[in-house]
Amino acid sequence: MRTAVVRIGVDVAGELTPDQLAAGMAELGRLVAEANAELIDSDLAALPPKRREVEILMAGTDPAALQDAAAALCAKAFPTHPVAGVVTFVSRGTDDDAHGVLAGFGLTGDIEREPGADGWDILTVTLRRADLARIPESRIHTALEASTNCEVRIVVGE
Repeated sequence: MRTAVVRIGVDVAGELTPDQLAAGMAELGRLVAEANAELIDSDLAALPPKRREVEILMAGTDPAALQDAAAALCAKAFPTHPVAGVVTFVSRGTDDDAHGVLAGFGLTGDIEREPGADGWDILTVTLRRADLARIPESRIHTALEASTNCEVRIVVGE
């Protein structure tokens, strides 16, 4: 399962006091732990209002569902209207990460991993020719290398 960093703006209007922000973070920490997620500690009061967003590490692959879940937790913890921010995924170099990159492009493919002679894994990714007509191979290749830290070989299948 992939790990997402879900960002939610909790006081973008700057209405909350430092005490309210601290209390909200404490409550959110409790709620997030109950949801089997992790809150990244932040001193929200020290940030400008437009940057008062929390970061929650959550397991999942659907950004919209993760944002909805995180926003619901924030709505319980803060007396504001949470605003969904950017979702990114933590990369650990796994095959799940590679499949996630492909899914981000709207692709599916077969992934085979083998150890390389120099200590780096080699990922052989088989993609359909029609998919490569839509998305440049170089973009897919670069994204796969960055997310897996492996040598990537793309093979074109039918």
